Amino acid sequence: MAFDKLLMVVNKCFKAPVHPFNLQREGVKSYAEWQYEKGSDTIKFYLKNYTKDEMFKDKVIADIGCGAGGKTLYYAANGAKKVYGVEILGKYEKEANALASKLGLADKFKFVCADAATLPFDDDSIDTMIMNDAMEHVDEPEKVICECLRVLKKGGRLYVNFPPYHHPFGAHLSDLIYIPWVHLFFGEKTLIKAYKELAKTVPDGDERIEFRISARQDGSEYFSYINHMTIKRFDKILKKLSITPAYYSQEPLRGVFKHICRFPVLKEALVKMVVCVIEK
Repeated sequence: MAFDKLLMVVNKCFKAPVHPFNLQREGVKSYAEWQYEKGSDTIKFYLKNYTKDEMFKDKVIADIGCGAGGKTLYYAANGAKKVYGVEILGKYEKEANALASKLGLADKFKFVCADAATLPFDDDSIDTMIMNDAMEHVDEPEKVICECLRVLKKGGRLYVNFPPYHHPFGAHLSDLIYIPWVHLFFGEKTLIKAYKELAKTVPDGDERIEFRISARQDGSEYFSYINHMTIKRFDKILKKLSITPAYYSQEPLRGVFKHICRFPVLKEALVKMVVCVIEK
């Protein structure tokens, strides 16, 4: 049996996790609405060391990788002066603006279609930068961090959190592939073949493929929406940029894994979220 066929057989043994793409397709709620409802989850790890007021109250905020802007609007609803949702995919602008109007937050919100590596903000103009589940997607992470620090005001903070690549669903394929750690058991070519086949089972399959998969100059395909960010790689980036975080935490999948996560190899697979706060 071919590996992609084996993957799809095994996939049937697992229950589909809740995923915004599927909720939107089924008409349960839009991507933006789902993000807004999950807004508190995007900051829960920071609240161990900071308050909501410290993060948002009367502040100018830029949310990097805002998607459809739902989480950005959650930040706006927590006392922000102005929030900019920065997203490279302009297709989300209409949905984001619609939710902003629905929530009565249109005056505080602006969708900005831009690459995070070249932000359209002046130096020292933003109080709070947030990168929630974005660090693992950017093509040039070092440049993005430097850009965030450029636009931050003196004393401002950059809040970063991301699931490391070896997280159970770190491949970000759980809209169609439900096997935890699937990317550790199957190669990229197999994952691409299986994902493409599974995408045929949903109406928006072509759009999902276009979103996740690109072709190199030699014609070979790869998952272009993910940069394989590991804990080790992120720590090396901080060291390279001579950054000492004001706050840093590696949150385990379960409390029982806390001590096991001290071992470098194991923590890559058992940490659910890397949490880092950088002050300018």
